[in-house]
Amino acid sequence: MPGNQTDKRSRTRTRQTEVDNIGLEMGNKPPQAPEAEEAILGALLLDSDNAENIIEELDASCFYDPRNRMIFEAVRELVVRDHSPADIVTVTGKLKASGNLEAVGGAVVLAGLTENVGSAAHSEYYIKILRQKKIQRDLISASYNILKDAFDDSIKVDDLVDGAQSKVFEAIQSNVRKEVQSIADIMMEVREDVGKRQETTGYSGVPSGYPSIDRITLGWQPSNLIILAARPSIGKTAFALNLARNAAVDHHKPVAIFSLEMSCLELAKRLVTTETGLAADKIKGAIKMEDYEWQQMEYKCRDLEKAPLYIDDTPSLPIMEFRTKAKSLRANKGVELIVVDYLQLMQGPPELRGMREQEVAAISRMLKATAKELEIPIIALSQLSRNAVQRTGGAGKPQLSDLRESGSIEQDADMVIFIHRPEALGLSDDPGDREKTQIIIAKHRNGEVAEIDMLFKSERVKFVEPGDALPMGGRTTVDSAMNAPDPDPFGGPSMNANFSEFEQ
Repeated sequence: MPGNQTDKRSRTRTRQTEVDNIGLEMGNKPPQAPEAEEAILGALLLDSDNAENIIEELDASCFYDPRNRMIFEAVRELVVRDHSPADIVTVTGKLKASGNLEAVGGAVVLAGLTENVGSAAHSEYYIKILRQKKIQRDLISASYNILKDAFDDSIKVDDLVDGAQSKVFEAIQSNVRKEVQSIADIMMEVREDVGKRQETTGYSGVPSGYPSIDRITLGWQPSNLIILAARPSIGKTAFALNLARNAAVDHHKPVAIFSLEMSCLELAKRLVTTETGLAADKIKGAIKMEDYEWQQMEYKCRDLEKAPLYIDDTPSLPIMEFRTKAKSLRANKGVELIVVDYLQLMQGPPELRGMREQEVAAISRMLKATAKELEIPIIALSQLSRNAVQRTGGAGKPQLSDLRESGSIEQDADMVIFIHRPEALGLSDDPGDREKTQIIIAKHRNGEVAEIDMLFKSERVKFVEPGDALPMGGRTTVDSAMNAPDPDPFGGPSMNANFSEFEQ
């Protein structure tokens, strides 16, 4: 504890020096309120009953004058550590013992402080002034450090931007105090929150679009890190795209996808396949499309084009660049869900390169920290090791220990979801099992775990619940589609192609 206090005092002195230097350079006086500082110190010396309340609201860095800061620290030690009353006599003794009595001007200065104090009722007003001045000084110090870093060519731009955001955020947050609340006050908030949810669907997060999943999760919750894991070619990207599409198209929630493996064009083609049901070869141009199929694509993709869906396909995305982009998307686009495809392709801190397990651990921690800071859910895709396939028991179902390269992924995640398709893994020879899929919620920090049966329609690159059916109507023109009762008027002969290349 003494060591921490010494470090804190050292940091305060460093910031003070920075602010003083900047003030001299700019010819401006650093933000300060000497009269308010003296009034607060006088109140502390005269009103010992109110001293604890004042000390809880302020710390030494709130005082600009170093002499006032030493006096406050002496009062704080007496009240908090020694549990002694603070008055002129005791504070004089404490300053003399620490060798600071002469530095503050002697006992005469302490006596003078008691003469300048206003009404005790004004203490809250003085405290507010000191806290405001401290925020101004902290922002000046943060700006000074940002300026110094900006001139340093050895610092990467991505690190510079993230550091600048963090310094300003820290300067503001360090001055935001959250009071202890009584259960009565909290229960008032509970009633209001429950009342609001009764008026809506009951989902407190971003809906997945799958009722069986949403019944358990109540939607993807803010600040949560959700790990979506499976072996290669099982359908991680397909399922993640379904989740993103459902949130953006059906529920109009702004969604951002960071695709480190596939290009924007490839992802968009998958989304078009899901929306239209057209053959993969026709979307890729290997087979010419009929006129009605062009009409079909235009008609069925209208909602997709209007959806608040944003894609970044930067390969080997550094985690700090991801944080910067995520903050920008949250601030400028109001993004409520982020999908990362996939975690192991991100670049961790440069100093951890070559230490793969530590690098992946740093990436997962940063993803969780970003979700918490932005108060949005982040779904990060992850690869599984071969243990799941080689395991003889449990029908080859994946386990938490199968997460690749770092146990910290499991630790940092609020939820871990596995996609299990026995037929795709060669664990079943029954042709009837081709579409059978299990969505396994293996970890759920705030709810139950479960195994949810689903079907993977490879021809549509779409996961559906067993009771759902995809429309398979015949060829239809746009004019007739507008008047047709079928909500999915298109389909027909182009929907029977092999889409195995999309099972990723």
